[in-house]
Amino acid sequence: MSIEKWVYGGSGLARIEGRVVLAPFVMPGEKVCLETTEGTNARLLEVLEPAPERVSPPCPVFARCGGCHYQHAPYEFQLARKVEILREQLRRVGKIDYAGEIGVVSGPAYGYRNRVQVHIENRKLGYLAARSHQLVALTEDCPIASPRINQALEAMRERLNDARFPRFLRSLELFTNENDVQVNVIESAQPLRKDFFEWCESVAALDYPTVLGTFRVSPRSFFQVNRFLIEKLVETALAGAEGDSALDLYAGAGLFAVPLARRFTSITAVEAGSSAARDLVHNASGTSLQVEHSRVEDFLARLESAPDFVLADPPRAGLGKEVVAHLNRLAPKQITIVSCDPATLARDLAALTGYSIHGVTLVDLFPQTYHLETAVRLRR
Repeated sequence: MSIEKWVYGGSGLARIEGRVVLAPFVMPGEKVCLETTEGTNARLLEVLEPAPERVSPPCPVFARCGGCHYQHAPYEFQLARKVEILREQLRRVGKIDYAGEIGVVSGPAYGYRNRVQVHIENRKLGYLAARSHQLVALTEDCPIASPRINQALEAMRERLNDARFPRFLRSLELFTNENDVQVNVIESAQPLRKDFFEWCESVAALDYPTVLGTFRVSPRSFFQVNRFLIEKLVETALAGAEGDSALDLYAGAGLFAVPLARRFTSITAVEAGSSAARDLVHNASGTSLQVEHSRVEDFLARLESAPDFVLADPPRAGLGKEVVAHLNRLAPKQITIVSCDPATLARDLAALTGYSIHGVTLVDLFPQTYHLETAVRLRR
């Protein structure tokens, strides 16, 4: 059978007797042999006629590890398909037939991740297989991880055979500024003692330097994972923002809020997470930025007048009905949404009333994967 196209989620779409099936690690136009599994999912058995664009993946565990989806495709090919997928999601989910240009911001295709989560089992460390709890052991460098992350992974593999390594530790996260490394526990059957983190030479709060300033990031605070595109993402999100007052929703550690404070007379940043809110206050030191430690829904419910500009960088679930309703009530002149999920983005855009799209940019923070970041500029 023939693969028609890539769809959001990392699979290629084919049809078997009129029924849609989705298969991983294929290319549009390829003739393949598939084995159907549950639902619409299928397993790739063989590529009968490979696409001319197909390349050899650099990672020895690609197609077994669940982290990457597109290493078998050239990077420019990935970007072009992601633009098509974004446009299709806007049309299919939000009924938004956006005919304008979709800009693309990209960086190096490998070595970009400053943060990874790894799992530990039987003294082996690695990632999980796709849709599985099966460990795929990492014995070599991870191609999408930064050099310092790969050094930290190698050091952690060596510690696994040390008697001091806690056997009840199941998964952890490594985060780096390419100098220091922060080790965060994700899953453990018992609490870890302080000397484990000292042994791992972990920093409690990591100072992440950028051209926008240095941001303190604590263990439970969010920060962007692509070390090459941090400044470009901010530049894209704040393009065209104007006025005297601004609002940053889901502000995190202040990546957007701190630059906004240099451009607007009045700026408020809203963040619900306690760790991130503390980092936000620290990172906003010396600016006029006002920090609100609150859920976005609760803060907007108390707001009676709109600022000139609203920047929203919601989690994968999107803005949601309540936040959209408050934004419709307040009706700010400009809104920019930075979204990591095109389906929830399309839903939110469809629900915002009285706005027109003045720019869509795909920021490819996650090369080799189906994930994509989108910045959409709206004006009343």
